[in-house]
Order: sequence, then structure tokens, then C-alpha cells
Amino acid sequence: MNRYQNIPKTKIEGKEVYITSRYPEVPLSENDIYVYTSIGDRFDILAQQFYKDSSLWWIISIANTDKLNQGSLIIPEGIQIRIPYNPQGVISAFNLINS
Repeated sequence: MNRYQNIPKTKIEGKEVYITSRYPEVPLSENDIYVYTSIGDRFDILAQQFYKDSSLWWIISIANTDKLNQGSLIIPEGIQIRIPYNPQGVISAFNLINS
């Protein structure tokens, strides 16, 4: 699965390019899940595990911007991260601010 599949594209000078996306803040919820990372954890793998959709990796990434390298799918071992409970609310907010 392509992690860029949901990012809109346009053509500039005949080349297809991705449009810069803006990401919403991910609100805290008492139902959020907190996990400690282990060797081999990646955003896409965790998204598949918790959301059954690896393309939603970015939700976990932006929910943990204070702890993680946003340029990588790889997560350092041994840190606690938050898995947002309601990805649909974040997806709706993303679609709204990028429409």
C-alpha cells in the first residue's frame, strides 16, 4: 500500500506533483490507547494493527509530534506513544482543511 495514496496531486509544468497537505491537531480522548514501542515498530504497522488500515499511519504520527521524527515511519524503541481512539474524526478534519 502506498503511504501517499490519499495525498492530492496536481500537474505543474507537465509533471505530476503532490499538493502540500495540512494536518489537523489530534484531540485527546479518554479512550486513546497508550503503548510502549518495541524493536521494529512502525507507524504503518501500528495503524494496520489498531485501525486495520496502514494508510492511516499519519494519524499516529501527528498525535505524537512531540516525541518522534516526523520524517520517518520508524519509531524509536522504548517510548510511550498515543494511538488515537477515533481516526474517523481526524480523517474528517483532514478532509475539511484540505478541501
